[in-house]
Amino acid sequence: MLTPPYVAPALYDDPAAALEQVRLIYHSGIQHLRDCLRRFVEGENFPSRVRACYPYVRVHTDTVARADSRRSYGFVAGPGTYETTLTRPDLFANYYPEQFRLLLKNHGYNHQVRLEIGVSAQPIPVHFSFAEHDHIEGTMPPERRLAMRDLFDLPDLAAMDDGIANGTNDIPAGEPQPLALFTAPRVDYSLQRLRHYTGTAAEHFQNFVLFTNYQFYIDEFLKLGHEIMARARPDASEDQHGYVAFVEPGNVVTRRIGEAPQPGDALGAPPPRMPQMPAYHLVREDGCGITMINIGVGPANAKTITDHVAVLRPHAWLMLGHCAGLRNTQQLGDYVLAHGYVREDHVLDEDLPLWVPIPPLAEVQLALEAAVAEVTQLTGYELKRVMRTGTVASTDNRNWELLPHRTPERRFSQSRAIALDMESATIAANGFRFRVPYGTLLCVSDKPLHGEIKLPGMANHFYRERVDQHLRIGIRAVELLRKQGVDKLHSRKLRSFAEVAFQ
Repeated sequence: MLTPPYVAPALYDDPAAALEQVRLIYHSGIQHLRDCLRRFVEGENFPSRVRACYPYVRVHTDTVARADSRRSYGFVAGPGTYETTLTRPDLFANYYPEQFRLLLKNHGYNHQVRLEIGVSAQPIPVHFSFAEHDHIEGTMPPERRLAMRDLFDLPDLAAMDDGIANGTNDIPAGEPQPLALFTAPRVDYSLQRLRHYTGTAAEHFQNFVLFTNYQFYIDEFLKLGHEIMARARPDASEDQHGYVAFVEPGNVVTRRIGEAPQPGDALGAPPPRMPQMPAYHLVREDGCGITMINIGVGPANAKTITDHVAVLRPHAWLMLGHCAGLRNTQQLGDYVLAHGYVREDHVLDEDLPLWVPIPPLAEVQLALEAAVAEVTQLTGYELKRVMRTGTVASTDNRNWELLPHRTPERRFSQSRAIALDMESATIAANGFRFRVPYGTLLCVSDKPLHGEIKLPGMANHFYRERVDQHLRIGIRAVELLRKQGVDKLHSRKLRSFAEVAFQ
């Protein structure tokens, strides 16, 4: 078998040094695969199979965790050996060292626990070794592409399931327990899917994500992004937001006035057609800016995109969209802050049973409520005129209004639902499932139970009146969450009994 030069496992008590070893192993493997694939495309035949494997990080402890009990991550559940495979140390250059640091801090007292970095037995699929702009496989004739299977490792779906996140994985006796929710192949798979669905590279995604189900919100976000880029940054002491660039589908980068362009900026180009779920990124240097994605309509899209965004380990994601108001006291344009969900979307039934509650997260709820108050300039009892907190029902039937009338109305009344859409419960449930803080703020755009259905003229007027304010509320909520800090956001209520150590 043709492999890169062997790298022996080594122990580290310095997170930066551990990351450098991960880089060395990963880049050696990727370079080996790219070089062999280039030679294969040029016509060279190899006498044996070509392989490179992911790096791993492993820890072993003989003691029960003595971590700060207020933390929700950064420590293993108990005595034993724990490990995970790692990928893209360039993309996770801030994330990995922080996870390493916490493990050493919480288990490395008296130098009893160190990080072992080595080469795993998990092959890197050759497709995941391609550079951002490589399209090598497409240049080969069909018979040559078929021969690739005999020489290179291809993506193996058996190595990518979500058993760790779902709590259904069974670890054979004597095997290491998981350190992270996602293995390296699962992460690489999602990084490829993100580029496909959103039209932007994973490098541009920020730690706070806004999902919407209407293009109107994207239009306003696009306008806002370009307005910010057209203004020079204030002095550091006055710069509360720190946005330095705005990225659009096709990796089109607009730098803020006064910001130096980066080498990769020129590679971006508007796509010939928009991707299925286009993403836009208001970028900060620390990665804590805002990504906004138009997920379109329906729970399938909502699950698809959150399945993949989750591997980036964002600090929070929020749903900003439109809903049907279910109460006669609601007015078009009123806001709904979800504190519970009726899950009739069904796309997560196999991964997250319906009997699992999806709790509201106090930090996110308070930030959303405070943002509504700030932007609308309403407080206390007056705030109740425009915002109601309650249960949101999400359905997979866009034409639920055409069901026998008493059937949906009775269910919604029994659940105390105040609004209905097709995405919010999915996004919240997948946030719960993947330990990503979540929240929902919707805007009432119609009231079908009360004869106020969407009509073109009414809809256009409604969107002009409310979309800008709703978006500003969402952005303000992100700013409030950012100020709270990561430790407060990643709630212990999202963690299971024997939780993985990585955030």
